[in-house]
Amino acid sequence: MFSGRAWRLVKFGDPREAVELQEMTWEEPAAGQLLIRVRTAGAGLPDAMMAAGHFPLLGQPPFGLGEEAAGEVVAVPPGSRFAVGDQVTGITGFLEGWGGYADYTYLREGSTIRIPAGMTDEEAGGFPIGFRTAYAALVERAPLQAGQTLLVLGAAGSSGATATQLGKALGAKVIAVAGSQEKLEFAARHGADEVVNYRTDDLAARIADLTGGQGVDLIFDPVGGETAATALKGIARGGRIALAGLASGAPVALDSMDMLLRNYTAVGVLATPLAPDAEAAAWDHLAGLAEKGAIAVPLGRVHAFDEVPRMIAEQTTPGAGKSVVRVAAR
Repeated sequence: MFSGRAWRLVKFGDPREAVELQEMTWEEPAAGQLLIRVRTAGAGLPDAMMAAGHFPLLGQPPFGLGEEAAGEVVAVPPGSRFAVGDQVTGITGFLEGWGGYADYTYLREGSTIRIPAGMTDEEAGGFPIGFRTAYAALVERAPLQAGQTLLVLGAAGSSGATATQLGKALGAKVIAVAGSQEKLEFAARHGADEVVNYRTDDLAARIADLTGGQGVDLIFDPVGGETAATALKGIARGGRIALAGLASGAPVALDSMDMLLRNYTAVGVLATPLAPDAEAAAWDHLAGLAEKGAIAVPLGRVHAFDEVPRMIAEQTTPGAGKSVVRVAAR
């Protein structure tokens, strides 16, 4: 048994009031789990959605927050492919109430990898969710081909910035859409070929200009709402929109007649585990790209452990890049 601290949501509401630091114990992991001592944990909008009671996959509090974490394995079940002492990063057992903002947490073994060579703790803590979601969108659900054009909404956010990098690694031209000069510059630094400010530019006109009137082959949409609806005006015939989130507060409204007349497709993206062999192949592909330097976590702010409640509240209007919490030193 292991003992330590964990930030837990005790009621739905403002995280600064509803998230409390508690003493917890962790038993030996069950089959399909690993127990790690956490060094870093990735943050994102889902944390704020969970705190507000707007995350559809969870029940009532209390439960832990933090979907991803990195650290050292301290316990494994019989037959695990990991060993005590391995340095790993993966998706937490947050659906069972165990989050990453804690001294220890359980990881899903099938959604865990050994930390790629050269990756820092902060990068490792923010690697799994963003890149696994981008992979689900760009490889599994709406496969992106080399030479195609990818439009990324929310391109400076944790999901958008990973999709930008993975799109480039897959050989696409990437147009990044964001709402400030700072975020556009961030997207350009992380691989975007072109950038568009949806607040000041005519988004549909810019898409037409940048694609020679042909439109974009794929839209990666973690934003929804009016921005996504406007972007759809610039989708190519036979194009796809990958629905990966609703940072705007509402999903994009789809017009089935417009889809029919312009022959485009909308696909939902939820990075749930596949059959074991397929899931392992996805993680191996991502780890290999990271090892080669083709993708890297687009780090934003690194927060201290005692900042977790305020950090979660800020995820509704985050700055550029992936927010990460430093839980403990190596």
